Amino acid sequence: MPRAYFSPATFRFLKSLARNNNREWFQKHKAEYERDVRDPFLELIGDMQAPLAKISAHFRADPRKMGGSLFRIYRDTRFSNDKEPYKPWASARFFHERRHEIPAPSFYAHIQPGDCFVGGGMWHPEPDALKRLRAFLADNPAAWKRAVQGKAFRDHFAFWGDSLTRPPRGFDPEHELIEDLKRKDFAAGEQFDEALACSSELLPFMVASYKRLAPMIDYLCAAQELEF
Repeated sequence: MPRAYFSPATFRFLKSLARNNNREWFQKHKAEYERDVRDPFLELIGDMQAPLAKISAHFRADPRKMGGSLFRIYRDTRFSNDKEPYKPWASARFFHERRHEIPAPSFYAHIQPGDCFVGGGMWHPEPDALKRLRAFLADNPAAWKRAVQGKAFRDHFAFWGDSLTRPPRGFDPEHELIEDLKRKDFAAGEQFDEALACSSELLPFMVASYKRLAPMIDYLCAAQELEF
């Protein structure tokens, strides 16, 4: 039976963390983070394993506390002007089994006060991966259009990320998918509210969203010569 994972306490903690983003406060409230944010997310990830396997046998929902699908709440501040040590959100990626060998798309989930969403794709792909993707897109426009221009996709998803202002070098400016060829990110998703996040409908909603997104993820895998 569907069950709820997150609660109003999840969002109260994240709002408080945004206001008190320092190590002293976090250490005092770490038990609340684990109880209200981390552990429910790990349970959600664990329950995503079976439905995700039906979408693709090559993607993984890994509920380990470290090194799995759940992103660390600790920010990497080494190369950032923003030195706040924690992310005031919780997020997870459901990754391809060969992600360590080849740049791969993933499914994604994000829990944050006022900004909850699910989606997937390739965010900031490396230059070689982006080059392969654009070349594949230029040569295989029909499958891309079926994946992202149908009603099921357009009614639910919006593309994220940046695009070039001009066509990429070496590509026909008159190509039918020129606006897609300009993309620097190939990711899309849909938002949902805190009420859904705290309800038993969250997991079914995510599964339905990933099923609708699967044709695009399949296409991105093909562009990188990955199985889907």
